Amino acid sequence: MKPTILTCAITGNLTKPEQTPHLPISPTQIAEESLAAADAGAASVHLHVRDPKTGAPSMDLDLYARAVEIIRSHRPELIINLTTGPGGRFVPGEDDPRVAGPGTTLLPPLARIEHVVALRPDICSLDLNTMNSGDQVVINTPKNVAKMAEAIRAAGVMPELECFDSGDLVLARKLIDDGVLDGPGLFSFVLGVSYALPFSPASVAFARSLLPDGAQWTAFAIGRHAFPAVAQSWLLGGHVRVGLEDTIYLERGVLARSNAELVSKARHLVESLGGRLATSQEARAEWKLPATNAR
Repeated sequence: MKPTILTCAITGNLTKPEQTPHLPISPTQIAEESLAAADAGAASVHLHVRDPKTGAPSMDLDLYARAVEIIRSHRPELIINLTTGPGGRFVPGEDDPRVAGPGTTLLPPLARIEHVVALRPDICSLDLNTMNSGDQVVINTPKNVAKMAEAIRAAGVMPELECFDSGDLVLARKLIDDGVLDGPGLFSFVLGVSYALPFSPASVAFARSLLPDGAQWTAFAIGRHAFPAVAQSWLLGGHVRVGLEDTIYLERGVLARSNAELVSKARHLVESLGGRLATSQEARAEWKLPATNAR
């Protein structure tokens, strides 16, 4: 049995500091949480950055650079996965839905990956979804996804294809068939988000059935489904993900004090089911990545 690769999603874009005092905000805090998560068993870390003064989501290149530099200097084998999700939201104006309202973050596709091109992490997320998200709309058109994919490939970075619904998987297959993306691909199923795939064993199995042969995949869920998704993904042959991006609770009513606590619980789940977590070196071999993330 191959070891299971655990990715820790350190901060995310939507978790708020007022929800938990344990959310890392500064680049140093994000890097330290990443290193502690690795000590607990994470082979990969998925990073967003925040404005250190406000805690609000940020796309500032310098903030990414500081966090990445600390991780690379202390643990060069740890797989770094940077987000490209921010910059895709559109909020229709109240009086004219054609005009962007407050909360819109929509950016040109290449502006969303400037930090990836500059820092060249091992992996970066690549969202394939266009969907409702509350009163907002997330927009990722095939044309813009292709532009981002081309620049990501040129930077020597592996895209992690984040799929929120079945149509995202269909689009991924089309982009692979067209040569826009390299197959068979590295996929993540995002479950439990409003108006996307709900979390259930049937949803995970259905998403898996749409993958290209030989694809690597992880299924993860948000909120109260985060740990059931760890077990379900492992049982169906996938990798796993946890982190304060996905849930702030270690158990019902108990805030996780760190990402490392979430990783430790997920590790216990995997080991209780008969598996074991991969080291970063094993994960690099499985995902065909260079031996370290030093660039």
